[in-house]
Amino acid sequence: MEFTVSSALLSQQLTAIGGIITRNPVVPILENFLFHVDQNHLVVTASDLQTSISATLAIQSDAQVSVAIPARMLLDTVKNLPEQPIRLEINPDSYTVSIKSDSGQYKLAGESASDFPRLATLDDGIALEVEVEVLKNILQKTIFATSNDELKPAMSGVYIELTNAMATFVATDGHRLVRYIREDLAASTQSPIIVPKKALMLLNGLLSGKDKKVGFIFDRHKIQFSIDNISVVSRLVDERYPDYENVIPKEHSSKLTISRPALVSALKRAAIYANKATHQVKLHLMDNQLTISAEDLDFSNEAQEQLICTYEGLPLEIGFNAKLLLDMLASITTEEVEFFFWGANKAVLIFPRIQNKQEHFLLLIMPIIF
Repeated sequence: MEFTVSSALLSQQLTAIGGIITRNPVVPILENFLFHVDQNHLVVTASDLQTSISATLAIQSDAQVSVAIPARMLLDTVKNLPEQPIRLEINPDSYTVSIKSDSGQYKLAGESASDFPRLATLDDGIALEVEVEVLKNILQKTIFATSNDELKPAMSGVYIELTNAMATFVATDGHRLVRYIREDLAASTQSPIIVPKKALMLLNGLLSGKDKKVGFIFDRHKIQFSIDNISVVSRLVDERYPDYENVIPKEHSSKLTISRPALVSALKRAAIYANKATHQVKLHLMDNQLTISAEDLDFSNEAQEQLICTYEGLPLEIGFNAKLLLDMLASITTEEVEFFFWGANKAVLIFPRIQNKQEHFLLLIMPIIF
């Protein structure tokens, strides 16, 4: 059977879903796109076993056929074609795929679609719709703090808890933690879920240029996101999330209020001179002045800067990993930030000085003990 599709449209859709495909996957069939033609629809799917992402395109066909096509070869071919209608011919017996353009013809050796694993879509579960800008904000404020440690699977995703009054999103890697609450999102659920980082990063990449709502539905084992013609289905992390509320301090002994852009700029400059293994910078607080210092004894490099601030409390010297602290400050959009301290060796809380009525953003970072 054969059908016609725009080369530019096909390239765009393959690029959008192809980010999930890795080189040398555990299951070789996953180096392919799954093409499923069902009458006047073409569904293209890519998967890594844990997450599947599909794009649906309208075509003209009166047949039904499925085939697995080498992803890299197909994508490189259509990306390098000028925009034009191209004709794809699929042989269901030999699994070969022919691509015919205005100037040439290309033949790819496909594989049987029966070997391609797929995650079933969800027909029942808790369903919500979220504005694209709201979802972008949630992802920007949480994904960066998830763990990359395979030995800590519970921390490898974003924890989501929905109630009738609000939605809570939490991410931590053991050194820092973020808790983001939105009161304009709510749904009654039986238990919280943990959504894998990779699925959320794929979703984040799909949101660029979109202005529609994103629909998602989930049960105890899977979650499905839908935006325009693209669907992302992912297994949830089946682990117990750490009791994050117990690590959030309930009181403080000193408080710093400072311009976020000024602090970020000073930290970036000081970090250049910090030890390349620890990335340690020291903050010295006293009399409404913040002194930031860094040194690398191995190369005799050092830096020091002073910033005007508002500080309430006894003099304090505390150390941080500059990279982790800068990541956290990058997730805040307000001009001023507030730091709450309980001593040089205890967790520090960071807040945007001004927060929207419908959201509450808390960040926690552990200091470096020196």
